[in-house]
Amino acid sequence: IARQTKAHFVTFSAVTSSIKDIRQLMQEAEQNREYGERTICFIDEIHRFNKAQQDAFLPFVERGSITLIGATTENPSFEINAALLSRCKVFVLKSLTTADLADVVKRALRHPAAFPSLHVDCSPDAIHLIAQFANGDARIALNTLEMAVLNGHRDQQTVTITADDLKQLINTKSLRYD
Repeated sequence: IARQTKAHFVTFSAVTSSIKDIRQLMQEAEQNREYGERTICFIDEIHRFNKAQQDAFLPFVERGSITLIGATTENPSFEINAALLSRCKVFVLKSLTTADLADVVKRALRHPAAFPSLHVDCSPDAIHLIAQFANGDARIALNTLEMAVLNGHRDQQTVTITADDLKQLINTKSLRYD
């Protein structure tokens, strides 16, 4: 988005950032606005900011100094303060389908950085089981794939993963909480 709109892009995590960090970032964004440059601010885990930290963004969002993009796994109606939420557009991302997750697993298997010193032979049934087990969550699918590779049958530099091998790893369904 930043590249397409020629905006300055900054990101930080609500887990590790303080009010001081927010104020410094907002000052820079305000200076950028005065010079005609827009700032897009991406905040991961925005629901972890307390009310005072969230309030620190409000005047800068109102002035247009920043375009705020906040990512959260929580319901924003309960976790983001009303003043800030009223100035935002909420996009709800749906869970991935089993087919989508199977594609994620296949891409990971093809990616040279995924398992650099190994050849992984994962049966189509095993890929499907991983995708089903992940219950819409790509992170769970990739973590399950990694666990399967670590525990798969090894023959020198080749790891073989079958559906039967996976049944031990995925005996507990991943639960999603809303």
